[in-house]
Order: sequence, then C-alpha cells, then structure tokens
Amino acid sequence: MGVQLSVGRVAKRCGVAVSTLHFYEAKGLISSWRNAGNQRRYARDVLRRVAVIKTAQQLGIALADIRQALQGLPANRTPTAADWRKLSDGWRTQLDQRINQLIKLRDRLDGCIGCGCLSLQNCPLRNPGDALSAEGPGPRLLQPD
Repeated sequence: MGVQLSVGRVAKRCGVAVSTLHFYEAKGLISSWRNAGNQRRYARDVLRRVAVIKTAQQLGIALADIRQALQGLPANRTPTAADWRKLSDGWRTQLDQRINQLIKLRDRLDGCIGCGCLSLQNCPLRNPGDALSAEGPGPRLLQPD
C-alpha cells in the first residue's frame, strides 16, 4: 500500500485544516481508507491532489468542475506536470470567459453611474426606453454575449 499518511499529517503538509480534508473527501475530491484502529489514512498522492484542488479553487474553479477533472486522472498516482497541463487546458476557456466578463464589468461600471442619473432602467444612454427588460431580468449589459 506504500506510505500511509494520517489526516493530521496531510493537513499539516498541505496547509489546510483537517475539516477541509474531510470536506474534500465528502465531495469526492480525495479518498482515504481506515486502518485497523479505524483511523483515516491517505496515500502519498493525496498531497499533490490537494495542491491541485487548492490552486484550482484560487482560480475560481467550482468544486464540481474540479471533481470532474480529477476523475479523469489515474487513481492512486501522484498527478504529474502533464496531468496539470491537461487539467489547466480544460479550464482555460472557462477562465478566459470569466476574465472577459470581469473586463466588461470593470470598463462599464463607472459609466453606468458616471452620468449621475443612478438609474439603469431609465438611462437614456445605456438603456433607452428600458429596451433591455425584454431580454430578461438582471444586469443584461454585464452578462456574457
């Protein structure tokens, strides 16, 4: 079975709380087993998997997307640089869309309030005659095209 790590050791090595590991496990992101004393044990590859999970979370990737991506990796093996490239390539389009959306938001944010009318519904420049209401509720100008 190779090196067996306790939940406390994994938490310390990864810089996360024990409860975070339990949460990741409940969400199907990592797995463990119980030893004869009914204590959780992890294979060494979980260290890299937790690093991948934390990095993906910092990028804003949803846990469901992280789980799906990790399921594409071989079990019981430390993810490699090639594995990370495969995962990151899969998330690149999603991140590019989010970046473009944030750029639009940044560039339009002060323009919406800048005229002083403080009304997106009645703004004669951005939404004359409240034409955007026909497209549905919410901030229509800030949603992806």
